[in-house]
Amino acid sequence: MVKALLFDLDGTLADTDPLHLLAWREALRPYGLEVDLGFYRKRISGRLNPEIVQDLLSLEGEEARRLIEAKEARFRDLAKDLKPTPGLLELLDLIQKKGLRWGVVTNAPKENARHVLGALGLDPPLLVLAEEVGRGKPDPLPYQVALKRLGVAPEEALAFEDSPSGVKSAVGAGLPTYALLTGHPQEALLAAGARGVLRDFWEALPLL
Repeated sequence: MVKALLFDLDGTLADTDPLHLLAWREALRPYGLEVDLGFYRKRISGRLNPEIVQDLLSLEGEEARRLIEAKEARFRDLAKDLKPTPGLLELLDLIQKKGLRWGVVTNAPKENARHVLGALGLDPPLLVLAEEVGRGKPDPLPYQVALKRLGVAPEEALAFEDSPSGVKSAVGAGLPTYALLTGHPQEALLAAGARGVLRDFWEALPLL
Protein backbone atom coordinates (compact mmCIF):
# COMPACT_ATOMS: atom_id res chain seq x y z
CA MET A 1 0.00 0.00 0.00
CA VAL A 2 1.40 3.37 -1.04
CA LYS A 3 1.77 5.80 1.86
CA ALA A 4 4.14 8.39 0.40
CA LEU A 5 5.46 9.80 -2.86
CA LEU A 6 8.92 11.29 -3.32
CA PHE A 7 9.81 13.54 -6.22
CA ASP A 8 13.02 14.75 -7.76
CA LEU A 9 12.94 18.47 -8.59
CA ASP A 10 14.70 19.49 -11.81
CA GLY A 11 13.30 17.76 -14.87
CA THR A 12 10.62 16.06 -12.79
CA LEU A 13 8.36 18.65 -11.18
CA ALA A 14 9.17 21.02 -14.05
CA ASP A 15 11.12 20.75 -17.29
CA THR A 16 14.11 22.83 -16.19
CA ASP A 17 16.79 20.93 -18.10
CA PRO A 18 16.77 23.28 -21.13
CA LEU A 19 17.47 26.18 -18.76
CA HIS A 20 20.27 24.35 -16.97
CA LEU A 21 21.72 23.39 -20.35
CA LEU A 22 21.79 27.02 -21.45
CA ALA A 23 23.27 28.22 -18.15
CA TRP A 24 26.02 25.58 -18.22
CA ARG A 25 26.75 26.31 -21.87
CA GLU A 26 27.31 29.99 -21.05
CA ALA A 27 29.34 29.20 -17.89
CA LEU A 28 31.67 26.68 -19.53
CA ARG A 29 32.25 28.38 -22.89
CA PRO A 30 35.03 30.65 -21.52
CA TYR A 31 36.86 27.46 -20.52
CA GLY A 32 36.74 26.14 -24.07
CA LEU A 33 33.97 23.61 -23.48
CA GLU A 34 30.98 23.43 -25.81
CA VAL A 35 27.93 21.92 -24.11
CA ASP A 36 25.39 20.27 -26.38
CA LEU A 37 22.48 18.06 -25.32
CA GLY A 38 24.48 14.83 -25.47
CA PHE A 39 27.31 16.29 -23.38
CA TYR A 40 24.81 17.66 -20.87
CA ARG A 41 23.06 14.31 -20.46
CA LYS A 42 26.30 12.34 -20.13
CA ARG A 43 28.50 14.65 -18.04
CA ILE A 44 26.22 17.06 -16.16
CA SER A 45 22.60 15.98 -15.66
CA GLY A 46 21.83 14.52 -12.24
CA ARG A 47 25.23 15.31 -10.71
CA LEU A 48 26.30 17.65 -7.91
CA ASN A 49 27.88 20.93 -9.01
CA PRO A 50 31.25 20.43 -7.26
CA GLU A 51 31.59 17.03 -8.94
CA ILE A 52 30.78 18.56 -12.33
CA VAL A 53 33.40 21.33 -12.21
CA GLN A 54 36.01 19.00 -10.72
CA ASP A 55 35.41 16.42 -13.44
CA LEU A 56 35.23 18.85 -16.36
CA LEU A 57 37.75 21.49 -15.33
CA SER A 58 39.68 20.08 -12.34
CA LEU A 59 38.50 23.14 -10.40
CA GLU A 60 38.19 23.30 -6.63
CA GLY A 61 38.03 25.97 -3.96
CA GLU A 62 37.23 29.61 -4.66
CA GLU A 63 37.34 29.46 -8.45
CA ALA A 64 34.96 26.51 -8.48
CA ARG A 65 32.64 28.30 -6.07
CA ARG A 66 32.56 31.44 -8.23
CA LEU A 67 31.80 29.45 -11.39
CA ILE A 68 29.01 27.51 -9.70
CA GLU A 69 27.46 30.63 -8.19
CA ALA A 70 27.52 32.42 -11.56
CA LYS A 71 25.95 29.45 -13.31
CA GLU A 72 23.19 29.10 -10.72
CA ALA A 73 22.46 32.83 -10.68
CA ARG A 74 22.03 32.67 -14.45
CA PHE A 75 19.73 29.66 -14.09
CA ARG A 76 17.53 31.47 -11.56
CA ASP A 77 17.36 34.45 -13.88
CA LEU A 78 16.13 32.16 -16.67
CA ALA A 79 13.74 30.18 -14.46
CA LYS A 80 11.07 32.77 -13.77
CA ASP A 81 8.07 31.48 -15.69
CA LEU A 82 8.18 27.78 -14.91
CA LYS A 83 5.19 25.55 -15.48
CA PRO A 84 4.62 22.32 -13.55
CA THR A 85 4.89 19.06 -15.45
CA PRO A 86 1.41 18.27 -16.84
CA GLY A 87 -0.70 16.33 -14.35
CA LEU A 88 1.46 17.27 -11.34
CA LEU A 89 -1.08 19.51 -9.64
CA GLU A 90 -3.78 16.92 -10.14
CA LEU A 91 -1.52 14.24 -8.68
CA LEU A 92 -0.75 16.39 -5.64
CA ASP A 93 -4.47 17.01 -5.20
CA LEU A 94 -5.09 13.26 -5.24
CA ILE A 95 -2.28 12.78 -2.71
CA GLN A 96 -3.99 15.24 -0.39
CA LYS A 97 -7.41 13.63 -0.83
CA LYS A 98 -6.00 10.20 -0.01
CA GLY A 99 -4.12 11.49 3.01
CA LEU A 100 -0.73 10.44 1.63
CA ARG A 101 2.60 12.08 2.41
CA TRP A 102 5.00 13.57 -0.11
CA GLY A 103 8.32 15.28 -0.40
CA VAL A 104 11.08 16.46 -2.72
CA VAL A 105 14.57 14.93 -2.87
CA THR A 106 17.08 16.89 -4.92
CA ASN A 107 20.73 17.47 -5.76
CA ALA A 108 19.89 21.12 -6.45
CA PRO A 109 21.50 23.79 -4.27
CA LYS A 110 19.19 25.15 -1.57
CA GLU A 111 18.71 28.56 -3.19
CA ASN A 112 17.80 26.96 -6.53
CA ALA A 113 15.42 24.49 -4.93
CA ARG A 114 13.59 27.25 -3.09
CA HIS A 115 13.48 29.35 -6.26
CA VAL A 116 12.03 26.58 -8.43
CA LEU A 117 9.49 25.50 -5.82
CA GLY A 118 8.45 29.12 -5.32
CA ALA A 119 8.07 29.66 -9.07
CA LEU A 120 5.83 26.59 -9.21
CA GLY A 121 3.83 27.68 -6.16
CA LEU A 122 4.75 24.51 -4.26
CA ASP A 123 5.56 24.10 -0.58
CA PRO A 124 6.45 20.45 -0.02
CA PRO A 125 6.08 19.20 3.57
CA LEU A 126 9.49 17.53 3.19
CA LEU A 127 12.52 18.83 1.29
CA VAL A 128 15.72 16.77 1.36
CA LEU A 129 18.78 18.51 -0.10
CA ALA A 130 21.77 16.38 -1.04
CA GLU A 131 24.15 19.14 0.02
CA GLU A 132 22.72 18.98 3.54
CA VAL A 133 22.80 15.19 3.98
CA GLY A 134 26.40 14.86 2.82
CA ARG A 135 26.08 12.74 -0.31
CA GLY A 136 24.18 13.28 -3.53
CA LYS A 137 22.54 11.10 -6.12
CA PRO A 138 23.31 8.48 -7.43
CA ASP A 139 24.12 7.60 -3.80
CA PRO A 140 20.93 6.31 -2.10
CA LEU A 141 21.47 8.39 1.06
CA PRO A 142 19.16 11.31 0.12
CA TYR A 143 16.24 8.92 -0.38
CA GLN A 144 17.13 6.94 2.72
CA VAL A 145 16.98 10.17 4.72
CA ALA A 146 13.62 11.05 3.17
CA LEU A 147 12.13 7.66 4.05
CA LYS A 148 13.39 7.95 7.62
CA ARG A 149 11.93 11.43 8.04
CA LEU A 150 8.58 10.30 6.66
CA GLY A 151 8.60 7.15 8.75
CA VAL A 152 7.74 4.85 5.86
CA ALA A 153 9.37 1.72 4.46
CA PRO A 154 10.76 1.77 0.90
CA GLU A 155 8.03 -0.54 -0.37
CA GLU A 156 5.40 1.86 1.01
CA ALA A 157 6.57 4.73 -1.19
CA LEU A 158 6.99 5.63 -4.85
CA ALA A 159 9.76 7.74 -6.34
CA PHE A 160 9.64 9.87 -9.47
CA GLU A 161 12.87 10.82 -11.23
CA ASP A 162 14.07 11.95 -14.65
CA SER A 163 17.77 11.02 -14.81
CA PRO A 164 19.66 7.72 -14.60
CA SER A 165 21.56 9.14 -11.62
CA GLY A 166 18.35 9.91 -9.77
CA VAL A 167 16.80 6.55 -10.64
CA LYS A 168 19.87 4.74 -9.29
CA SER A 169 19.61 6.73 -6.06
CA ALA A 170 15.94 5.90 -5.47
CA VAL A 171 16.26 2.27 -6.54
CA GLY A 172 19.34 1.93 -4.36
CA ALA A 173 17.19 2.99 -1.40
CA GLY A 174 14.69 0.24 -2.28
CA LEU A 175 12.00 2.48 -3.77
CA PRO A 176 9.78 1.46 -6.69
CA THR A 177 10.79 4.21 -9.12
CA TYR A 178 9.16 5.71 -12.20
CA ALA A 179 11.01 7.99 -14.61
CA LEU A 180 9.76 11.01 -16.52
CA LEU A 181 10.80 11.19 -20.16
CA THR A 182 11.64 14.89 -19.95
CA GLY A 183 15.38 14.68 -20.45
CA HIS A 184 16.73 11.16 -20.97
CA PRO A 185 15.86 8.28 -23.31
CA GLN A 186 13.71 5.43 -22.09
CA GLU A 187 16.49 2.87 -22.51
CA ALA A 188 18.85 4.69 -20.15
CA LEU A 189 16.17 5.14 -17.49
CA LEU A 190 15.07 1.51 -17.58
CA ALA A 191 18.69 0.35 -17.53
CA ALA A 192 19.19 2.41 -14.37
CA GLY A 193 16.39 0.45 -12.71
CA ALA A 194 13.19 2.38 -13.35
CA ARG A 195 10.09 0.23 -13.01
CA GLY A 196 8.46 2.19 -15.82
CA VAL A 197 8.57 5.47 -17.73
CA LEU A 198 5.97 8.24 -17.87
CA ARG A 199 5.41 11.03 -20.36
CA ASP A 200 3.82 13.17 -17.64
CA PHE A 201 2.08 12.88 -14.28
CA TRP A 202 -1.30 12.17 -15.82
CA GLU A 203 0.13 8.70 -16.39
CA ALA A 204 1.04 8.46 -12.68
CA LEU A 205 -2.55 8.88 -11.42
CA PRO A 206 -3.46 5.18 -11.87
CA LEU A 207 -0.52 4.22 -9.63
CA LEU A 208 -2.49 5.50 -6.65
